[in-house]
Amino acid sequence: MKLKFKTLAFALTGMLFTNAAFSQVQWGVRAGVNFSNLNGKIASISTDGKLLTGFNAGVTADINLADEFFIQPGLLYTTKGSKAKNVDASTTLNYIELPVNFLYKPELGTGNLLLGVGPYAAYGVGGKAKLGNAETDVKFGKDEVYKAMDFGGNLLFGYQLANGLSAQLNAQLGMGNILNNGDSNNKLNNTVFGVSLGYKF
Repeated sequence: MKLKFKTLAFALTGMLFTNAAFSQVQWGVRAGVNFSNLNGKIASISTDGKLLTGFNAGVTADINLADEFFIQPGLLYTTKGSKAKNVDASTTLNYIELPVNFLYKPELGTGNLLLGVGPYAAYGVGGKAKLGNAETDVKFGKDEVYKAMDFGGNLLFGYQLANGLSAQLNAQLGMGNILNNGDSNNKLNNTVFGVSLGYKF
């Protein structure tokens, strides 16, 4: 899994810099708040958790493909997970994430509308599971509860000012079962929505 993620990271970096040599690239930073949940079922019983508040932060690059059309790869640190409804318990999962969004940026007023869609891949790097005052570390790997790799799709909607400042709404649907040895009766998927602020240099 680590090798696959490193290969993906190198491929994305290579694509980014190859395109940078031939296209106009606008670099940026982004940070925001996540509201996440883990959806699915355990032992055929649907999970029914509450939203967990977390964060995301990282860098992006808008690579110009055509007039008003861009590809936007990024590298983010993001937290996901959920809270239990009737018990004082929560699970926080931390990921390094590689989103690649296809972005439409038409002019609107003095700035640009932001409309994006695309896939993401993520690699779990740790987390916390809490039950009352007790807290344990979450680990990822083939011998752990959670798989290291996750993947899914992104949607974004926002606005970028002429000075480079931007705000956007993010939605994310995980398509991979993050449970090791999961099946149709034991599966969990990350779902996230949130708000981010950004700045383009």
